[in-house]
Amino acid sequence: MRGWIAAEPAAAELPSLAEVMAEHGVSRGVALRAFRVLQQEGLAEPVPGGRWRVVRAGERLDRRPLSERIAELISAEGLEVGAPFLSTGELSTRLGASRPTIAKALAQLEAAGLLTEGGQGKRRSVRAVPSPEEDSKS
Repeated sequence: MRGWIAAEPAAAELPSLAEVMAEHGVSRGVALRAFRVLQQEGLAEPVPGGRWRVVRAGERLDRRPLSERIAELISAEGLEVGAPFLSTGELSTRLGASRPTIAKALAQLEAAGLLTEGGQGKRRSVRAVPSPEEDSKS
């Protein structure tokens, strides 16, 4: 798998556990050990959903909770109270997370009072602009 990572510089995600097992004819335990070795070597890391992503040298990821990163967009975009907020699809594309994951983070921001409730065909709007202290605590 190290060779595959080196040969595929654009690859961001490793093959699934089932794909590795089938392609290399190994058991689940052996495939999991291989993923763990890659993790120890700093070449891969697990992501939600049972997948593994490739870690490239010099790559820096924002590891803050998704709700914090979304709340930061309110300030970064210069949005004011009452302004329409980005859709789940737009956030999914920008932040590289699935729509259900984005929806959960948005629900947290609704509960925190930063966004109004959304719904089918109803766009969320900004209810409050987070202060810098709130950005780091969300």
